[in-house]
Order: sequence, then C-alpha cells, then structure tokens
Amino acid sequence: MKIEQLYTGCLAEAAYYIESEGEAIIIDPLRDIQPYLKKLEHNKASLKYILETHFHADFVSGHIDLAEATGATIVYGPNAETTFKSHIAHDGEKIKLGKLIIEVLHTPGHTLESSCYLLYDEQGNKHALFTGDTLFIGDVGRPDLAIKSNVTKEDLAGMLFESLRTKIKTLPDSILIYPAHGAGSACGKNMSKDTFDTLGNQKAINYALKATDKNTFIQEVLDDLQPAPSYFSMNALMNKEGYANVTDVIRQGSIALDVQAFENMQQQTHALLLDTRKPEDFKKGFVPGAINIGLDGQFAPWSGVLIGTTDQPILLITDEGKEEETIIRLSRVGVDLVIGYLKGGYNAWAAAKKPKDIIKTISADEFVKTLSSETNIIDVRRESEFEVEHLEAAKNLPLDYINDWTSNLDKSKTYYIHCAGGYRSVITESILKSRNFTNIIDVEGGYGAIKTALENKKN
Repeated sequence: MKIEQLYTGCLAEAAYYIESEGEAIIIDPLRDIQPYLKKLEHNKASLKYILETHFHADFVSGHIDLAEATGATIVYGPNAETTFKSHIAHDGEKIKLGKLIIEVLHTPGHTLESSCYLLYDEQGNKHALFTGDTLFIGDVGRPDLAIKSNVTKEDLAGMLFESLRTKIKTLPDSILIYPAHGAGSACGKNMSKDTFDTLGNQKAINYALKATDKNTFIQEVLDDLQPAPSYFSMNALMNKEGYANVTDVIRQGSIALDVQAFENMQQQTHALLLDTRKPEDFKKGFVPGAINIGLDGQFAPWSGVLIGTTDQPILLITDEGKEEETIIRLSRVGVDLVIGYLKGGYNAWAAAKKPKDIIKTISADEFVKTLSSETNIIDVRRESEFEVEHLEAAKNLPLDYINDWTSNLDKSKTYYIHCAGGYRSVITESILKSRNFTNIIDVEGGYGAIKTALENKKN
C-alpha cells in the first residue's frame, strides 16, 4: 500500500495518490495533470479511479482531463450531477483497489454532494479517511458554497453536524485524517498548518468534533464567516460542467511577443497587463498600467479574487522561464484568458527605453519618524488581522474588496499603504496606479516592520 499526499502550498490544497498491486487512485487532482501522469508512468501503475470529494470551489480540478488521458473512472458521492461521464456512488459503496478497499461515506454539509473516502488496509482494518472539505485539521468546511441550492447555509451546517456525528466520530480514534486543505485556504475559517492528524486527536482539539449540541454547532460554524471569494462559484461550475483542456490553455497563452508586438496586442485587445515578478522588483520599474501579483506568494488565490471573474484577455510580464508556470497556476483557478507574454520580460521593455512607472517606497523607520495624525494610512490586511493589532490612525480597506472602496479615495491626497509584510500592499498599489492614483507610497516591510520600528523608537 502506498499513500502520498501531494500538497500545493499556493492553494493550500492536498491531492492524494494511493496505489496497490499496480492499480492507483487519485483523490481531488489539480488541473495540471502532467505530474500525475509522470508518477503513474514512473510507478508502472494504471489509474483506476479519480475520486472527487465534492465540486471544488477554490480551484479547478483535473478530473476530466485526467480521465480522458488514462481511461480512469471519475467518482462522486450521492447528489452529484455532472455533464460529463462519471460514476455517482451510493453511500456505503465499496471500491476495490488492488488489495485495498475504499468505502464511500456521504457526508453532506460543506456541499450537498460532499463525501469522504474511508480506506481499509490489506488486512481489512480502517486505516485512513480522506475528508475533502468536510473535516479539516482544526476546523470544518464552510457550509455556504453549495451550487444553485435551495438549502440555506444553516441547513447545510445542520447536515454537517449530523455527518460528523454519525459518519466520522463513530470511526476508530486511530485512523488518519487526510483533508483537502490546510492553513491559508478560504474553504474554512481557522485551519491548522498541519496537513494530517489522527481522528482521536482531532476529537480532543477540534471544536467541531467536540460540539454536542446542533444549534450551538451551527452558530459556531457560521460565526465570523467571511464572504466567499468571488471566483468560487465560477470554479465550482467549471468542475461540475466541464472546462477547456489545460494543454489548449497553455498553448493559447504561450505566444512570445517582442516589445512592439506586445504593445500592439495590448492596444488592439485592451488586455490586462499582469506582472508576476517579486514585489520588490516590480516597485523599481514596471510597464505603466500593469498590476503586480507576485508568483512567489499566494498567486493563484489572489489572481482568482482580483481577475478571476473578468472576461478581459491577459498579457503576461514574468521573469524569463516562468511563463508556462504562470499560465498553469492561473488555470488552476479558472483564469484561462492569457493570450501571450512579453518576450524577455520587463528587462526587454527597459532595454527598449519604453516609458516606465515606479511605486514610491519608504522604510518603516522613515515612516514612523514622519507619522502624524494627518497621515493617510491604508491597511489592506483582512479585517480579522486588523482587529488583532493596528495603527491607531490607519483605515482598514482590505485588498479583497478593492473594487468597492477605490472610488471613495481622493486622488489629490497622499496615501501610505501597508499590509502584513509587503505582498498585498504592492498588489493594491499597482491596481491604484492603473486607476490613475499617483500619490501612493508603499511602507516597506508592512505592519511587521512598522511594529519593530515603533518599538525601536520607544527604546
């Protein structure tokens, strides 16, 4: 028996590879399927099933392309309806994989079709539970993401309580819990950084498993639940109804454009210019109008939030050699509209002596020295972060909702912008710059650096 957790940090997502006697199953695969195909080839294994725990909302799954490439059967739990060929399993159905058995446990609550997969080892012992978004380490899945459902989030939260009580808490404490997400995912509220645990330990520390009263559980699960990211519903529908082959998406976006062709393409298509370099490099010089979402941060989720629901074509500016990776990572959240990239990246633009823009930057120490009650400070962290600790003079305008608050700013004023460490502030500043805000200053190092500077000033 072989079990591998295939964790993707950018999405805080875990897929799983299980193998026995030359047969394999993959649970909740990502859209870019080449790593799975290479693994199967390396292990000389054939893919028998692709198990989906539910219609994912935070990423586009690779189930359709993987099934086409391997002939494997796509499996969902009860209540799932698809427009592509799939097997809708019944509750308690057992699937054979080599010497292993996997049992389908229908666990509605996160969504109506949500299901967990219980793995029995070669001796027939209950070994591990692949919980999808039903149960996380330290948390449970949010109950407000059902597709076009006539049930309320309160209804789903009640279903989730019963699923946990009757299907999961009754299992042996020794079994391993393998969830679909870890800390950083928007599919829950407060997930652990751990990516697996025993059920017994989760019973002891996870509030959702300790709950004994349904009404209290519903209140706890729904309390402080932030609105779902805007691209979630789009991704869920893509997973349910199908999507373009990722190979075609990569081919469409992998068109190298020299500086003149890049300019011409942007003028002809009014494409969004997406620069994926590190924030510190972007600030020093960028193509006017470009927005920065750094590839080294939470690139895919922020791309989904900020550009995922637009139908605007996209032109890329990346570090050389990062073009295909960027296209793939965008496709994971359903952003399929890349139409080309700047050959040679920003260096080619600079070498051609084309106009450039910059973002003014001030160190945290300099910022603290000039800080006054008249300073206009925008803290773009999430409300939950802001509430823990913030500058008294700062105004909390989370990046997540930038389209809602931009029009309330005064373009004649100077704004000092910070986040926690500098990634989100530069995204914000680049968007504001693209909207003709000129008096924007980045506080380098974010709130962490500001806090240190304030402490040093006191001493």
